[in-house]
Amino acid sequence: MTTSIHQLLATFDAASAGREMYAFVEKAFPICRSLTGDGVRETLRLIGETIPLAVHEVPTGTPVLDWTVPKEWNVREAWVKDPAGRKVVDFAHHNLHLLGYSVPVHRKMQLAELEEHLHSVPEQPDVIPYRTSYYKEAWGFCLPHRQRQSLPGGEYEVFIDATLESGSLSYGECFLPGKSQQEVLITAHVCHPSLANDNLSGLAVVRAMAQHLAGVERRFGYRFLFMPGTIGAITWLARNESRVGRIAHGLVAANLGDGGKFHYKRSRRGKATIDRAVEQVLSEQVLSEQVLLKSGGDFEVEDFIPFGYDERQFCSPGFDLPVGSLTRTPYGRYPEYHTSSDNLDLVLPEHLGGSLLTYLQVAVVLEGEGRYRNLSPKGEPQLGRRGLYRALGGEGSRDRELALLWVLNLSDGENSLLDVARRSGLPFAAVRGAADALVEAELLLSLDETGDSQREEETR
Repeated sequence: MTTSIHQLLATFDAASAGREMYAFVEKAFPICRSLTGDGVRETLRLIGETIPLAVHEVPTGTPVLDWTVPKEWNVREAWVKDPAGRKVVDFAHHNLHLLGYSVPVHRKMQLAELEEHLHSVPEQPDVIPYRTSYYKEAWGFCLPHRQRQSLPGGEYEVFIDATLESGSLSYGECFLPGKSQQEVLITAHVCHPSLANDNLSGLAVVRAMAQHLAGVERRFGYRFLFMPGTIGAITWLARNESRVGRIAHGLVAANLGDGGKFHYKRSRRGKATIDRAVEQVLSEQVLSEQVLLKSGGDFEVEDFIPFGYDERQFCSPGFDLPVGSLTRTPYGRYPEYHTSSDNLDLVLPEHLGGSLLTYLQVAVVLEGEGRYRNLSPKGEPQLGRRGLYRALGGEGSRDRELALLWVLNLSDGENSLLDVARRSGLPFAAVRGAADALVEAELLLSLDETGDSQREEETR
């Protein structure tokens, strides 16, 4: 393993990667996923075709923190027939038609009774909504509101061939070891059925990130988790509580295939290295036309709130891990969210490629971040005789020399390279390059070769 993450980024082809990720989304889109069941296993099998993935099965009834692993749900067939015997709602047509975790039923009933089990969105009359009943046994069907209003009176036949019984919860884990014992945690939820952006885009980007990082030298270990939302993260935390102290940085991935601008939700700590690293990357991207065109322009950063995806589990006060959430348009803020309109037309290869590039850029910053001490702090050291300064005054660009001087000036053991980049306004890559040159010239000493800095502890 000789390729560096910097070399990977220099040769990264976002367009090609985007096409590959989109092909995965297309293949996985028809699968009916939920908290548990064969659809989750089939999706994990697809993910494992390109990365080393360990699939864990946790039996129903297993206590996990304050929760219990639920029963396993699988569905084979589900439909509603109108008084004329025609199938007017059919799971085989779209798996969003069935309320997630519906119990089996085969009955005839009048429309008034059936209405109690139907779900639609009056404000969006032509979409099928996504609804679930994970922890309360129920059954139901989802359909466009316009179709619901047109149902004639009379007797309907309802059939749901499903099982809700003891089984297991499945999740996938890919670990790439690094030089350090500390880890970067990257997660995506695997529990949604045919929703392309809110589910599959995150899975596609995380899978591709693992695939790309598998071939480079790594300072940190990288742990990629593909789990059902909420209960999956809680289960993983319960089973790995003794090891979570190794997690130095983390991101929850979702909604990465639409054309919206990037949004970052900070960790509970608010000033953890991951928070500062993501903000640095997004700030630099605004100056890059190539990425700007793929991200819808500017970006937004928001403080942590205990609502959303699995960052709220990792950031719960008993763990308080440095885990944020990096998305494009956040959950609930685009009209297609949790409806049949979140389909293959909403997700585009170029958006997936830009999202993967952003995640890899964050990894580059995490790999390069660190604190240093200036070994010649009294006055400015003579850089010319060390080959670090221009031979002739007024010749060439000052950017490299400015980076050298900023790094020397702020390397007092307290400031990190991210601090230098923020204060100087220089790109992180220029700051890191200056630090490497100064270390080679024996003017700088690295204080934390293996990861989590003193600053990280100070933010706890």
